[in-house]
Amino acid sequence: MREALLYKGLNGEVQCQLCFRRCKIGPGKLGLCFVRKNVDGKLYSLVYGKIIAEHVDPIEKKPLYHFYPGSTSYSIATVGCNYRCAFCCNWDISQQREVAGRDRTPEQIVRSALHNNTMSISYTYTEPTINMEFALDTAKLARKDGLKNTFVTNGSMTPEAIEVIGPYLDAATVDFKGHANREFHIKRMGVPSPDHIFQALLELKRRGVHLEITDLIVPKEGDSETDLKNLVKWIVDNLGPDTPFHLLRFFPNYTMTDALQTPVSTVEKAIAIATEAGLNYAYSGNIPGHDRENTYCPRCKQLLIFRQGFYVSEVNLTNDNRCPRCGNKIPIVGSAMQSPMTL
Repeated sequence: MREALLYKGLNGEVQCQLCFRRCKIGPGKLGLCFVRKNVDGKLYSLVYGKIIAEHVDPIEKKPLYHFYPGSTSYSIATVGCNYRCAFCCNWDISQQREVAGRDRTPEQIVRSALHNNTMSISYTYTEPTINMEFALDTAKLARKDGLKNTFVTNGSMTPEAIEVIGPYLDAATVDFKGHANREFHIKRMGVPSPDHIFQALLELKRRGVHLEITDLIVPKEGDSETDLKNLVKWIVDNLGPDTPFHLLRFFPNYTMTDALQTPVSTVEKAIAIATEAGLNYAYSGNIPGHDRENTYCPRCKQLLIFRQGFYVSEVNLTNDNRCPRCGNKIPIVGSAMQSPMTL
């Protein structure tokens, strides 16, 4: 265990300040994430150094398409989550009630990332906010050794949490589900509102963190074109038209195995809507081989980065990330490269 960051004592209770829920936790009780416990009036993380998943991934898997494209990222997770998504694809670790995992130190994670020649460390698979203490200690060491840090997050961090991790966070994939439909969040995610996601995005943007957005399209329950247009307008107005936007195909999972999978045509129509509404980089997700996995110049439509699934097989950019045909500057952090042949 490790004493938690960001909590307040309340006459024997404690109030966690890491995520939007701000759980009030009685003596001996757990927060909603099931990995933070009140022990004698102090809040402790039960998953510090308990790594349940540890892999070398393509950065495209996060997905981060405009952040060192083609590079690899050392990816780690603990058990636990502060959401209750009925469709979670990592439910076996996110919804696990018992602490499990391999004992690891931040130093070991950084050494492993360097040994595997990765460009970054990604805190992913489950919500990294609930493992902030370990993520922060690791991110500080990673930064000293020239590694980048990325979060794959549901956007639940409080402003206080972003203030803590922000100086060490280089990029974040922030996940929406169902075009940010409020009723869908309540019914299928156990979340009262998506408002905290918008607030977190504004704070991350203010701190200069590279942002990419995902949006899971769920047939019949989270596929309203009106909701999509409203979400895209907010992104364009507040984050900018160059923000990469990944529209993900839904597949039945966890307790929603009787749901329908998203038709490819629905994703394609959503991409067209997002593009018409002003986003320059709208991508398909969970459709391997689809041409909208690729990066095109929004000005002249030149193919710039050719992807096959999570792998970059061709790069057609100048050294300063411009389109070689028309000279348009493409908003990419770092240099694009071909993916390693094997991982």
